[in-house]
Amino acid sequence: MSEAKLSKVEYVKIASNRLRGPVDAELHNGTDHFSEEGYQILKFHGIYQQDDRDVRKARKAQGLGPDYSFMIRVAIPGGVLTPEQYLALDRLADELGNATLRITTRQAIQYHGVRKGGLKPLMQVLNRNLLTTLSACGDVVRNIVACPAPFADRQRSELMRYAKELSDRLKPRTRAYYEIWLDGERAASLEESEPLYGDTYLPRKFKIGFAFPGDNCVDVYTQDIGIVPVVGERGLEGFTLLVGGGLGQSHGAKDTHPVLAKPLTTVGPEQFFEVVEAIVKVQRDHGRRDDRKFSRMKYLVEAWGIERFKAEVERYVGYALPEARPLEWLSGDDHLGWHEQGDGKLFFGLFVENGRVKENLRAAIREVVQRFAPEVRLTAQQNILFVGVDPSDQAAIEAIFRNHGVALPGTLPLAVQNAMACPALPTCGLAITESERVMPEVIREFDALLGRLELHDGPIPHVRMTGCPNGCARPYSAEVGLVGRSLGSYTIYLGGSPLGTRLGQVYLDNVKREEIVNRLEPLLAAYKHERLEGEAFGDYCDRVGVGTLRERFGDLASV
Repeated sequence: MSEAKLSKVEYVKIASNRLRGPVDAELHNGTDHFSEEGYQILKFHGIYQQDDRDVRKARKAQGLGPDYSFMIRVAIPGGVLTPEQYLALDRLADELGNATLRITTRQAIQYHGVRKGGLKPLMQVLNRNLLTTLSACGDVVRNIVACPAPFADRQRSELMRYAKELSDRLKPRTRAYYEIWLDGERAASLEESEPLYGDTYLPRKFKIGFAFPGDNCVDVYTQDIGIVPVVGERGLEGFTLLVGGGLGQSHGAKDTHPVLAKPLTTVGPEQFFEVVEAIVKVQRDHGRRDDRKFSRMKYLVEAWGIERFKAEVERYVGYALPEARPLEWLSGDDHLGWHEQGDGKLFFGLFVENGRVKENLRAAIREVVQRFAPEVRLTAQQNILFVGVDPSDQAAIEAIFRNHGVALPGTLPLAVQNAMACPALPTCGLAITESERVMPEVIREFDALLGRLELHDGPIPHVRMTGCPNGCARPYSAEVGLVGRSLGSYTIYLGGSPLGTRLGQVYLDNVKREEIVNRLEPLLAAYKHERLEGEAFGDYCDRVGVGTLRERFGDLASV
């Protein structure tokens, strides 16, 4: 591709000397923020530069610049943490963050409110605890997600092992991270060349997720590469690969849209890593670098078609790829509550509203981890699992949460437990309107509506909200998706599958936050009387047709 067709960010990457500059020079230059070029490279190190948008106007009126702080994302493959690692993360929230931890929809941990001077100390503590932020953001393969359910069988443990090994193989090899943040500390296996990424890395971010057969808790179809093992008595006998998923879009940018991944092939374990790396290389070499709105691999797969894309992957690996095996899904739930692991131990899934670990919840989790030392696993639905619990400790663990005022699964409305929201305002620079701060009120209004309509006796709809169209909380694959449209207004999407296998469609645009539940009321009332036995709300909307529902109820505020 000629230089004339490169976007500005591509030039920044080229000039960075493999992710060094200008971060290395600007880290200690006495300012409270980085330049735009520095910010673009910071992302590869797992850092987003932000400012407090709640005070932006007031500060400007006073002649002050933005109140800068940083979001730090810790990459945790499969969401697996030792108790010691979790406690180290918890301590850092007080020492350098804003006293909260944020569980992301990619099983990572985010810190918010970190000041520039706290970046390097935070990175060094993470490194001492065998944790890193490298490639948690940026135009690389980001944190690899995997179904975290710790059932004690060979196939589950192999899945997590493959996820960790793939994560290690796809990390950038540059020494920049170690030089800038760790005073030159580096692992002996790292080399200066970037055999996978080259000097300009990937055209855009790249997401990979492992589901377990039948269990789509990670939304596998929303990934650039979705991976579903073929399970046999001898362990994992192969992998079905899906390609081209992604949910981001841009208001005002024609032809940007969410897409679900398509089946590509089913390969054996001996081919797995080579084929996955080939898919990444195809995107590296052919993904668009002129317009970042169209740089995700989903647009390459769409432009070429799945057959041409497959042929190109075959050219990279040097052999033909077989057809993909069909997949079947049974659940998309998040493993909340108590479960037997199969080895005499239990695991416990705890709901974390919108992934924000703070105040009494944070204290309760800390006490449980300190006293009982369970392995901690983060989920792709922003919740947390405590693994390897002795059955004799079950009552004591529940007592800790109750003593701290933390609601246990089963005591919360299912609508609340099924909901997700992104952080949005005041920290996210892309947010158009609120998400995390208003979702608790919106979802409880929604649950009250279900109660008035006596709809708690069937499947409870999944509701997800984002403050902009980028889709970080995966609203487009939800039964009810609420996407920030303008300040205080949202686009309502309906008809996604509770199994994560179908996208929703636009029902109403530019709906005020206060009117969201009213706008859904006539739909839910019709659903109550017209649903088939056991039919989920998203499946009902898809069967009847979102366009038909809009014609019937789009002009009604309430029944």
